[in-house]
Formats: sequence, structure tokens, C-alpha cells
Amino acid sequence: MRNPTRTTVRSGAVALSVLLAAAACGRSESGGPTAQGACAGQQTTGITASSVKLGGIYPLSGPSSAYGEIPKGVKAYFDYVNAEKGGVNGRKIEFTVRDDGYQPPKSVEEARRLVEQENVFALFQTLGTPTSAAVMQYANQRKVPQVFVSSGASMWGADPAKHPWTIGWQPSYLSEGALYGQYLKADKPNARVAVLYQNDDFGKDLRAGFTKAIAGSSVKIVAEQTYEVTDPSIDPQMRNLAGSKADVFLDITTPKFGSQALAADARNTGWNPLHIINNVASSPTVLKPVGFKNVQNIVSAAFFKDPSDPQWADDAEMKQYKEKLKQYAPGLDPSVPYYTQGWAAAASVTKVLAAMKCPTREGLMESARNLKDVPSELLLPGIVMNTGPKDSYPIESLQLQKFQGERWTLFGKVIDTRVGL
Repeated sequence: MRNPTRTTVRSGAVALSVLLAAAACGRSESGGPTAQGACAGQQTTGITASSVKLGGIYPLSGPSSAYGEIPKGVKAYFDYVNAEKGGVNGRKIEFTVRDDGYQPPKSVEEARRLVEQENVFALFQTLGTPTSAAVMQYANQRKVPQVFVSSGASMWGADPAKHPWTIGWQPSYLSEGALYGQYLKADKPNARVAVLYQNDDFGKDLRAGFTKAIAGSSVKIVAEQTYEVTDPSIDPQMRNLAGSKADVFLDITTPKFGSQALAADARNTGWNPLHIINNVASSPTVLKPVGFKNVQNIVSAAFFKDPSDPQWADDAEMKQYKEKLKQYAPGLDPSVPYYTQGWAAAASVTKVLAAMKCPTREGLMESARNLKDVPSELLLPGIVMNTGPKDSYPIESLQLQKFQGERWTLFGKVIDTRVGL
């Protein structure tokens, strides 16, 4: 393996075309092999014949620390692949996790540490919208892959020419919001909706998808409140929303505030709306402190299998997940969806690593941007990954779910939002 190098590439649309052409890595225009040395001149920092280094940035502390459980599932999957499959294409995966406390300046600081000191091959699973947005600027300036961002913000795919080194993973918040809007139009066509949303791109994206979906219908937003991620409590906002007497509450929050909203909803016995809670705050670990009896029949959306759902008891992927998580991460409860999400994300990125034509940073991005109906472990049946030069959203399918008893129950069918709702 040659020494790591960096190249200077012109910006704009020309830069993207140069990058993608260089990243063809062993494929001609007809799809066949090209001459030897097609990968020459590309970046090999962080990858050797026997290893590949990935770096993740998560809020292990701070107001969004619930997400700090996700990398435990990621690491367990990588440990399993390294031990039982020899890694990916003979390369053991080294995964380093940094804590940003959900603070954008800290996110950039940790990204610099991973790239410039740890010499990682790629940033994998930077979590959060404002934090990952800050990292995106740095990663694209440095031409370092930022793959499978753990956020559904639309910005990860809004301008691939401007940000060719960044790609998302989970369904976009715009699509999720649109799904809830379409659900209400069909199920509660005269709904009066109160909305609580985080005052950043995350909250605004999901709200925008919802409002676009209900435009021209009899579903109306009658009250709205925002909150900041640094707020200690959302009780004032919940009191204001309860005063609207809306019959639907759209809850666009991260776990800490989702739990607070559910608790406040339960206390306001005079206000009993249909509670729709977005996917990122739907974990049973968020619901349990409120009391399962107080969260019955709330609605959300899912894209990966729920380990507590008995319909997956004999599912081969779920059985393997539970067995291997116990083996490689003793003490973790496999029923916690954060571990399932981490496992699913790690399985997905190994598909991208395995498909690289060039073992380079450019080759990784070329692989990530050319996924064609790629299945991955623990995704719901019917959900596969697809990307293209202008599509930076690998997963754009969702299914509605309702909380009943002590678990989520899927209903309806899987909706591919690329095709339409």
C-alpha cells in the first residue's frame, strides 16, 4: 500500500464529475474492467490490506445522551464480523468513538481529532443534524468520507455536487413528516393538529414534510411551539399546546424531550389527543419512564425490525443479532432498539465497504452512491438501499406503527416515499 496522499480538486460541478470519474475504480463506461492502476492517485489514509479505520461521533453525554447507546450496537457488529468473517475483504474494522455532547463546535473538534490524529479512513455515523452539519463542512473541505450520517435531515442529499463526500442513511425527516400527514388525511381527515418541534433543521424538516402533505386538505395545524436543545424543560410549551384542544399532537423531539412531552401529555388529563411521536424519540426506553399505560396507541414510523416484536421470533436475522450481541457485547439488552439500529447501520456500511472497486476514500464514496436494491440486516421486509449520483438517501421507505401493550405493532404497509405516498 502506498503512502497516503491528498489531491487538489476544483470546486463545483466540475469537481464532482472529476471525483466520480476518478472513483470509477476499475470500471469502464460499459461496466467492464479497466487497465491496471485505475485507482492510482486516490486517498488511502486509514486503510491497509488488513485493516480499515472508521470514526464515529455521538453524544455520549449531554441532553441527547440516550443516543450514546447506538455505537455499542455498531461495535458489537464490527467485533462479530472481525472475529467470524475476518473483517470485510480481509480487512478488520477498527472503530473509534468520540463524544461531542451534541455540541456542533465539539463535533468539529472531534472530527479533526479522528481525521488528523487518528487518521481514520472515513467518518461513519456522525449523529445529529446540527452536529453533523458542522462536520459536513469540514469533511468536504478535507475530502474525507462522511458516510451514513445518523440523521434524516434533507441536507445530506440536497446538493451532492456541493457535498460529494457526505451521504445519509435513514429515511429523511421530510419523508417521515409526509407519511404522518398522509396518514391523518386518510384516518382523521378533519384533524386539528398541535405541533411541538425542535428549533433546528431536524425539527423544521419534519414539520415541512408534514405541512406539505396536508396542504389543501381539511387537516389543519391550530397551534405550534418550538424548543431549543439547551432548554431544561418543555412544560411551558406543552401547557400552551394543551390549551389549543387539538385532537392530534405531532411530537417532533429528541429522546429527552420526547419523554417530557409524553409525561406532560399524560398529566394533562383534560387533553387526550392522538399522539404522533417521530421515529428518533420512539424507543421504549423513552416511553417506559412515562408508564406504558400512559402511551397506549401513540403512533410513529419504523424502518428496521423491533427486537421486542414477537413476529420476528423465528427471523434468522433477528436470531443472529440477539445471539451475537450477547456474545460480543455481554450485558447489553437486545430488546433496546438503539442497539438494533447500530447493528443495522454497521451491517449496511459493511455492504458498502465490501463493494468498493478501489480500496480508497474515493472508492468508498463511489460504492455508497451506487447502491442498487441492496438488502441489509434487520431492515423491515421490503426495504432495501438505493442511491445514485443525485440520490443521497439510501433508505426512503417507512411503515407506520402503534404502541400497544409494551411494544410497537406495525400496521399498514411499507411505503416507498420515492414512489409517493
